[in-house]
Amino acid sequence: MGGMQIRPFRPTDRDACYDVCVRTGLAGGDATGAYSDDSLTPDIFCGPYLELEPDLAFVIDDGERAVGYVLGAHDTADFVARYRAQWLPGFERRHPLRDDASADEREMLDLGYRPERMLTRDLEEYPAHLHIDLLPSAQGHGLGRALMTTLLEALTRRGIPGVHLEMDPANTGALRFYEKLGFTRLEAEEPDSLRMGLRLPAAS
Repeated sequence: MGGMQIRPFRPTDRDACYDVCVRTGLAGGDATGAYSDDSLTPDIFCGPYLELEPDLAFVIDDGERAVGYVLGAHDTADFVARYRAQWLPGFERRHPLRDDASADEREMLDLGYRPERMLTRDLEEYPAHLHIDLLPSAQGHGLGRALMTTLLEALTRRGIPGVHLEMDPANTGALRFYEKLGFTRLEAEEPDSLRMGLRLPAAS
């Protein structure tokens, strides 16, 4: 692991976290240039968590910058309500719907405009959700597992009974990673997506 360490997110990590999100935004590959604005993907899958639940954000620090992160929302229903009230107005200003947007960009914009997509039917069992992304330099050292453990322990201390995530089925490496951590497949509610869940132990 060299000089890499896991620590809580700091506001000064925001730009590095956005960069990680973009560079892992296409099924784990680089999404730079995929949309008209490179901030689109992180403004959906990274920024809201850093803004609304910074205490459930942890990063891998390589001594110079964040090269990976895990982000969590402890109560998805509450997160959706706060996203709509506090995050969506700014998102709409930064990313207006444009007539010349590509089909792929419109699909991504729809995710940003429609936080209620996260209100899945199994939230009573799995109320929390998460996102995790690591740059290639941080992969293969056990840091992903350590990051996940850090977040899962934080959720357990809060008495959260379960956590879920949604992923691109094309990212087969991530699927194997989650399965090794004990995640199991849940019913998917979005086309072309894979949902997985993990029950958490009762807080001691």
